[in-house]
Parts: sequence; C-alpha cells; structure tokens
Amino acid sequence: MFPMVVTTPQMLAHAIKEYRNLQKKSQTEVAKFANTKQATISVFENDPNGTKIETLFNILTALELELVVQPRPKSSEIQYDDEGEVW
Repeated sequence: MFPMVVTTPQMLAHAIKEYRNLQKKSQTEVAKFANTKQATISVFENDPNGTKIETLFNILTALELELVVQPRPKSSEIQYDDEGEVW
C-alpha cells in the first residue's frame, strides 16, 4: 500500500485512515498518542480540509508515518491504476 502519491486532503486522510486500520488501531488510540480527542481524528478522516498542520503531524507521529515532499511529475508521466487512482 505504501508509499502512496497524495494530491488532495481527502486522499491524504484516506491513506492515513487505511494505515490506521492496517495497524488495527482505533481512532481513540491514535488520539491518545496524538494528544487530541477521538472526535478530532474522526473529523480529519471524514473532512480533512480544516485540519491544522500541527494536528496532521501529531496524527502522523502517532501512526509512525512521515510526510515526504517531492516534485510532481509532468502530467504525461503520471500513471493511473485500474480505478483511476494516481500511483
């Protein structure tokens, strides 16, 4: 599943939620390690647009994930899977 190309807040939230599920961690467990509330994790996973950067990094840390920034390929170089997702 990882690494994954993410180009929208919704894609990022989906990827993080999938990784949380792979780790078999509840939103409550992640919230505890991210020093936030379970409701904050739920809001992030369902509507990430208003999430603070600090909260995002706390969630990443709680799940032992990191954010990697790299140049975006030209559109002719982008590859899609069978479901139309970028990879």
